[in-house]
Amino acid sequence: MRLPTALAPLEGPVFRGLWFAWLAANMTMWMNDVAAAWLMTTLTTSPVMVALVQTASTLPVFLLGLPSGALADILDRRRYFAATQLWVSVNALLLAALSLAGLLTAPLLLLLTFTNGIGLALRWPVFAAIVPGIVTRDELPAALALNGIAMNLSRVVGPAVAGALLAAVSPAAVFVLNTLLAGVAFFLVLRWKSEPRTSALPGERFVGAMRVGVNYTLQSPRLKIIMLRVFLFFLQATGLMALLPLVARGLHGGGAGTFTVMLSCVGVGAITAAMYFPRLRQRFDRDQFVRFGSVAHAALSCLIVLVPELWVALPAMVMVGMCWISVANSLTVSAQMAMPNWVRARGMSIYQMALMGGSAAGSLLWGQVAEVAGVREAVLAAAAFGLVVLLATRRLTVEGGVEIDFTPASVRGAPEPAFPIAAEEGPVMVTVEYQIDPARAADFAEVMQRTRRARLRQGALSWGLFRDVTVPGRYVEYFVDENWVEHQRRLERFTAFDAELRGKRLAFHVGPEPPVLRRYVGDASAPPAGPPF
Repeated sequence: MRLPTALAPLEGPVFRGLWFAWLAANMTMWMNDVAAAWLMTTLTTSPVMVALVQTASTLPVFLLGLPSGALADILDRRRYFAATQLWVSVNALLLAALSLAGLLTAPLLLLLTFTNGIGLALRWPVFAAIVPGIVTRDELPAALALNGIAMNLSRVVGPAVAGALLAAVSPAAVFVLNTLLAGVAFFLVLRWKSEPRTSALPGERFVGAMRVGVNYTLQSPRLKIIMLRVFLFFLQATGLMALLPLVARGLHGGGAGTFTVMLSCVGVGAITAAMYFPRLRQRFDRDQFVRFGSVAHAALSCLIVLVPELWVALPAMVMVGMCWISVANSLTVSAQMAMPNWVRARGMSIYQMALMGGSAAGSLLWGQVAEVAGVREAVLAAAAFGLVVLLATRRLTVEGGVEIDFTPASVRGAPEPAFPIAAEEGPVMVTVEYQIDPARAADFAEVMQRTRRARLRQGALSWGLFRDVTVPGRYVEYFVDENWVEHQRRLERFTAFDAELRGKRLAFHVGPEPPVLRRYVGDASAPPAGPPF
């Protein structure tokens, strides 16, 4: 019997094995965050220090997201993923040892929470890049929803287990269990036999890979909107989550158990919503998910702090989880659909930087507001901020119309050069000469602007378009690659979308022969020059 649509990707053994590894990895994350947040309330009474636990956990993703994404696109993803799990295991072991010895202080706890966040920063981009390669395009939304289920199932089970250990034993027991779970995830990743990437070209250089990742994001209008959306939503949503230990304490009869149960309720809501995504996506688009989810999250946050009763807070937290995953999953699917595989880890790392940057900034901001005005006022301010931002950005869409086809497409490679060219020799300049009907100049300019963004996304350093002053309708396009090997690498990145765009450019050309294409390589013996032409 086939699984329901929402669970269909689990029928694949590769995805299933990695999904369980991801589940175990996220168990360690949530248990660590719960234990650290509650332990901090016993080490200090400062709301800022309590809120900084989440900042310390998420800030490494903001700081290290792009480097980790570049490494995930350059290195063997299986080994890299396994190494991140080893890092988390060692960090949990150190936390357990210090906690058992009674040597943990508030600053030291923040430091080790930060180093644990480094493991999260390193592992998230590589896993995000792996998933689209092991499921079909049609299964990708369900696979990403299952990743959200893994995150939130761990949010349910992790806090429950952590809460039981906190109440019955000590935080050290949580850190010991984290060490074991991280080891299980490490073993599951090692069992995965990844397919080696095939390319005759040498691997990308680290700094150059980061530059290309940033360039791709900057030249993708849809990705820029998605990054802005995810940053602003998590800046709003963190107002409740960062202060949740203090919100739990403020409830009538609240305590350690209340805090963990509230976190578990968020997970239950997220899992419930994810199971209904295939059906709901037939009725609502991703923009509607983002708008409705943001508004409902703000309203529920206000309800929880204005009516501090358990019978109100727990159902409200379930619905908060439903709102949270509805927005986060919609934005994640949009981001995955907006980039090809060769840059996916870098693109998703920048996406995660925006997400965690919003979380880290929100934790710090709303923690400061709570210090000055109070916890309830801080949560209300975060909700109001979210509504104002949503109103101000109502015209921005993450749906983006027709999905871009990033299927690799064949392209004519560079001809054999008349003289030897070293791989690192460059820069390489390419010129293309077009002859068009002057009456269609405005339409041609619009297509060439799209071409500019496409060339820069593929890795070009610069791009320009010039008109011939003596021949009406004659245009010369140029773009520059860093060196000869990067020029060849850009040809490897050619997709069906690029082929379609090339067809639109050629449709404007009216000359008897195809557009003339020439390649030039920088002369190392000549003095440095300015821009082409």
